[in-house]
Amino acid sequence: MTEGVNTIIFPVKDLAAARALYSSFLGVEPNVDQPYYVNFSIDGQDIGLDPNGHAQGTTGPICFRQVADIEKSLQLLLDAGAEPHQAVRNVGGGKLVASVKDADGNLLGLIQPA
Repeated sequence: MTEGVNTIIFPVKDLAAARALYSSFLGVEPNVDQPYYVNFSIDGQDIGLDPNGHAQGTTGPICFRQVADIEKSLQLLLDAGAEPHQAVRNVGGGKLVASVKDADGNLLGLIQPA
């Protein structure tokens, strides 16, 4: 497993409009196209669209760092002064995500593949 920032998720209000715009911008069709999430994959970089992000307090894109142990990585961020934003949760197929806020309110995400 390669660790690194390889997923960026954007909160969107109109998923259909965002899907069309990002398809044009990225030059590819989504590899995941569900009512709850749309994902584009380009050379190992995932760009996601989350229609529920705003309702969950997400105000802008979140960069997700892929990690081997999400619980340990989350605790390291909290110990370093980050504030919790979203607790660890399974988003399907065993993939886990969580996010925190830094001192300036920026969101940082963690993702652990299944």
